[in-house]
Amino acid sequence: MIRSRAIRRLLRDPLVFIGSFMLLVWLIVALLAPVIAPHDPLKIDILNKFSPPSISSGHLMGTDNLGRDVLSRIMHGSRISLSIGFLVVSVATTVGIIVGVVAGFFGGVLDDVVMRIAEIFMGVPTFFLMMVVVVALGPGLGNALIAMIFVWWPAYARLARGQVLAVKGLAYVEAARALGVPTWRILTHHVLRNIFSPIIAQMTMDLGYVILAATSLSFLGLGAQRPTPEWGLMVSSGRNFVEYAWWVSTFPGLAIASIVLAFNLFGDALGQMFSREE
Repeated sequence: MIRSRAIRRLLRDPLVFIGSFMLLVWLIVALLAPVIAPHDPLKIDILNKFSPPSISSGHLMGTDNLGRDVLSRIMHGSRISLSIGFLVVSVATTVGIIVGVVAGFFGGVLDDVVMRIAEIFMGVPTFFLMMVVVVALGPGLGNALIAMIFVWWPAYARLARGQVLAVKGLAYVEAARALGVPTWRILTHHVLRNIFSPIIAQMTMDLGYVILAATSLSFLGLGAQRPTPEWGLMVSSGRNFVEYAWWVSTFPGLAIASIVLAFNLFGDALGQMFSREE
């Protein structure tokens, strides 16, 4: 009942509606990109390079320096960006929750060691640390994924630990301990079930930030490599032609901005809903 009322209140918020609608559109585009994209995103057509946006030419967002259709590349790029976001956030969250829950529940030296390690990671600027890891491993999308997971898990470990510390002293957890319930069952049935609300909200917010980080690494040549239709790489490729072919980098840039904004609005809405429930 409380959750349904919170959802109805949020849906009446125009910003929440806009964010949810934008996110839904991008999810549909990513799923159906091979079907709805008007052209092959990798097909080179030198004779039509730098064709401006036009309905009559069949290139609604123009073509790039190799004659590839910008709209088709953006559509296929959405699959890459969303896949990166979901993969990095899911793995980082899983690792962070396991480490944070174990450290927070058992405490002691283990808790101190884990939190000091997390603080060291979080004390270094996120993007700088990602760049260092990618440079050490070598440029490429796979190594960029490893770097982002490497950087993102400490935040979830710290968040999960804080939630466990707030929950493990509650009466129902103490009662379960007094009844001799196995520790693993207390963790899975009594602790984990009650710490996910803020974590889910944080995951949704981080999806946008991860996508932004991935595109930034690609822009610098450390992430996806040519000819992959990745948004950051498209912006980087088009920056040299912006004076006479603005569409090559502008439309991918708008795509990045819109999907990050959508996740931020949606994540903020989830945070509001969970806080009202509490």
